[in-house]
Amino acid sequence: MKKEIIFAFAAFFMMSLSTITGVYAGEDKKDEMIAIIDEKADISGDGKEDFVSIKGIRYEDDSDFLREVYIQIQASNGEKYKAKLEAGFDPQLQFIDMNQDGIKDLFISVETGGSGGVSNYYLYSLKDFELTDLTVPETVMMTTHFEDDYKASTIIQETGDTYTFDLKTRAKDYEKLGLYSKGRLNEPMELMVDPYSTLKPVKLKDGTNGLRGLQRISGANHADSIAFIESQWKYVNEQWALNSVKVIDIESSKQK
Repeated sequence: MKKEIIFAFAAFFMMSLSTITGVYAGEDKKDEMIAIIDEKADISGDGKEDFVSIKGIRYEDDSDFLREVYIQIQASNGEKYKAKLEAGFDPQLQFIDMNQDGIKDLFISVETGGSGGVSNYYLYSLKDFELTDLTVPETVMMTTHFEDDYKASTIIQETGDTYTFDLKTRAKDYEKLGLYSKGRLNEPMELMVDPYSTLKPVKLKDGTNGLRGLQRISGANHADSIAFIESQWKYVNEQWALNSVKVIDIESSKQK
């Protein structure tokens, strides 16, 4: 009888140990750093390739969402560099000279997964083995508001230009939502301006590299798209300068 009890306790102990080991193994796997991108390029300017990785930790084992994202660099001089990025999906990496110093920089995008299709963007330089956050341009600054007679307007602060949008085709919806009453605005209301939905390297007219951003302007909700703001930027004197800006009226585009 004692033997049976001893065997029973031994079996229970082994099962418990196995369960605990499995739990810890699961936790270790959950916190495992995985390589998303591995690339080589000369980003220090010494003529030798540096090893660049983007790594992350998944939110869950079967999830595409990365709760932690890092850029890691093994430089040709033996030094290691690391920078933390915002959480998100599907990191992308490009090597391109954005600050016109003749050395490739690191341009990175990470999707946020939000309803507006927004991504976070980063720009780093490793010139002379010094990791520098060059940042990306701030979004175009503007003031926006609805107006009587189912209209809306926006003023681009950098240029002072004003754009007016005719939204009469949405009158019934706006009346149902209580935004308007017989064409009169019930109360002051601003439009919704998203961060960059896209920010991509482009070749500017002068032959240098710049960035082109796209922002969406919405009305009553995100589905109520009114216009897009397309901006081009150039890195000058260690800061971003607005090269051009264009407003794309969605209603006007539909009528063409």
